[in-house]
Amino acid sequence: MWKQFLSKLPHKSSKSINASDSTPNHAASNGLNSGCSIQRTTSSGNVASGRAAATVKRMSSAIFPSSVVAGIEPLLSFKDVPNHEKPNLFISKLNLCCVVFDFSDPNKNSVEKDLKRQALMDLVDYVNTTTSRFTEPMIATSCKMFAANLFRVFPPNYRSGSSGGGENEEEEPMFDPAWSHLQGVYDLLHRFIASSSLDAKIGKKYIDHSFILRLLELFDSEDPRERECLKTILHKCYGKFMVHRPFIRKAVSNIFYRFVFETDRHNGIAELLEVFGSVISGFALPLKEEHKIFLSRALIPLHKPRTVGVYFQQLTYCVTQYIEKDPKLASTIIRGLLKFWPVTNSQKEVMFLSELEEVLEATNVAELQKCMVPLFRRIACCLNSSHFQVAERALFLWNNDHITNLVAQNRQVIIPIIFPALERNSQNHWNQAVLNVTLNVKKILTEMDEELILACQTKFEEDEDERITLEEKRRMKWEHFGGCCCRPAGDGEHRRPGYACCNPRHCCYSGLALLF
Repeated sequence: MWKQFLSKLPHKSSKSINASDSTPNHAASNGLNSGCSIQRTTSSGNVASGRAAATVKRMSSAIFPSSVVAGIEPLLSFKDVPNHEKPNLFISKLNLCCVVFDFSDPNKNSVEKDLKRQALMDLVDYVNTTTSRFTEPMIATSCKMFAANLFRVFPPNYRSGSSGGGENEEEEPMFDPAWSHLQGVYDLLHRFIASSSLDAKIGKKYIDHSFILRLLELFDSEDPRERECLKTILHKCYGKFMVHRPFIRKAVSNIFYRFVFETDRHNGIAELLEVFGSVISGFALPLKEEHKIFLSRALIPLHKPRTVGVYFQQLTYCVTQYIEKDPKLASTIIRGLLKFWPVTNSQKEVMFLSELEEVLEATNVAELQKCMVPLFRRIACCLNSSHFQVAERALFLWNNDHITNLVAQNRQVIIPIIFPALERNSQNHWNQAVLNVTLNVKKILTEMDEELILACQTKFEEDEDERITLEEKRRMKWEHFGGCCCRPAGDGEHRRPGYACCNPRHCCYSGLALLF
């Protein structure tokens, strides 16, 4: 295509032009120099300015299609045109930037890429300095240029991660070879949306639901630099276009649903949660039912994926923001954590305990009482974990003064639940650090209510004696029946005929013995 544009290079009648246009590459570079010379000679007269503008016109039309450079010459500087022509020059430069290049080969179309990069820089400078309102054609052409350069389908290798869910800390991030160009487009989009010259009433017609959806799709990019830019732009869109706020929340919720319940893979969950951390902090009180549904159906299930560690910090911040807004949601959040509590992933369990501490720190006594029994049963299981980091992290909860006060106010219920776990730790746990912290926690509880601790100690010893007695009875019955499992531990009847006995030769049920 570019060869066709170069073949249309106009014949030059001036020797100076012939000298400067000896090759297409020299033509392009001289075109840039001519643009600079326009800035220097504009004040010297209209003749020189018109001659330089004609030269630049020939340069850009020799490199870019005629449809791209139609109208005012895009390589002109904004300083060299009157104010009433600047919107037309803005649109002309945007049309030039709509041409997309292949950046996989850095040596391909290098001249055209340089011209486009310079045009993007000029546009950014204009958006930063202009005080006049953007016209509707300017806004429409801008959105067209953003869509042409940014909205794209990622290559297949971007989707074939073996990790199964987002970018892991151990993996090397992938960088887009076109980032040097995309960065300029993202910078322009950010400044364009943030500019006071953009009228939100007109802009919302072009930055519409379709535009926002395609922008959100880009959050799955492997390049962390691109996701960082998208995070800032989405935040600006949410603040600028209030009419789109419900749609943005719904669209992001759908991304979370798809990630949790379908794909289990997305690269931009952390960035989306970071945006919503500031969004949640701005929710008006009392909270709408829609916002509570977002918590229960989107945020809490995000604890389920195995890659929760990638976005755990942002997720915790969002959850605690909800409690600060409405403390009555604390019990809902705690029940949600218990629902998705990990059983076989110790590293994830440590993270849950860290989040639980932050949640409990913002929880009042009334909300704790709604869920303290299942909560401290889970904490008791963590105290007895054979993984020393899980047990140690659970014990560290008592280093928090607010949590200790909550336990003290509900000690008649909580201490009988956790005391057996502490006692087993002090007797059997293999890790010396866990043993030391366990003794410290027992000391705290003893100072809290010594009589209750003594009662729990007596109850624990009685339960242990009963447990040992039952185990001994079970062992004796096993030996009595020769290791037959057809009879239950008590004196009940035999199990149903045909049950596969573990010891058929000495089965207490003769009918089963005949089967073998």
